[in-house]
Amino acid sequence: MGFQVIPAIDIQGGKAVRLRQGRQEDSTVFDDSPVEVARRFAEAGAERIHVIDLDGAFSGRPVSEGIIRRIVKAVRCPVQVGGGVRNFKIAAQYLGAGVSRVILGTSIVQNLEEVLRITKAYPGRVAAGIDAREGFVAIRGWVEVTGITAVDLARRMEQSGISCFIYTDISRDGMMAGPNFPSIREFARGVSTPVIASGGVSTMEDLATLREMEGDGVCGAVVGRAIYDGSLSLADVLKRERG
Repeated sequence: MGFQVIPAIDIQGGKAVRLRQGRQEDSTVFDDSPVEVARRFAEAGAERIHVIDLDGAFSGRPVSEGIIRRIVKAVRCPVQVGGGVRNFKIAAQYLGAGVSRVILGTSIVQNLEEVLRITKAYPGRVAAGIDAREGFVAIRGWVEVTGITAVDLARRMEQSGISCFIYTDISRDGMMAGPNFPSIREFARGVSTPVIASGGVSTMEDLATLREMEGDGVCGAVVGRAIYDGSLSLADVLKRERG
């Protein structure tokens, strides 16, 4: 399994949107149908799709589960899902519905026991989403910044059976300003579990730089806004990856 470029779908109010720096009030609607977006990504050759239920992340429980189930049925590639996955029951619902991997965020800070229950029941199918602002972990849809550093939390999680980390630098997310490469490299080197980088990817050069970090443990990149506004063509990116 080489480096994967993973297109993202953020769902808010039933539509595909992108936020800037995780701010609920600063969103842009890119498509009325997240299911159609997923179909387009799959047709372009995506090997995996990253779906976040933003309303779920802010409210603490799934809001867009119906849409996510339709996405899973509409595409053949694996779909990973986060946003409001805070307990065993919700994780089991998604994984039972054909989601390939659930992403736990707030619960890895607040409820390690529940995380262990999920990873034990579903080995290899649980990712930890670690979202950081200036190195410190943010939870509850990025609204609350904790006093825990991203690397400390990740090291604590490594024994729990997590299959990978999805590391997001919130200050770069949706800003098209390029990823925070030093912080991604530092995080990836600080853990032994594979890391998917997220936030700020906007050019082929950004992806090339992240790919060069494979030796540090970076195994992929989540790309959102750049695909929607046309800065990057997913089909071209994936063609280049395979070439």
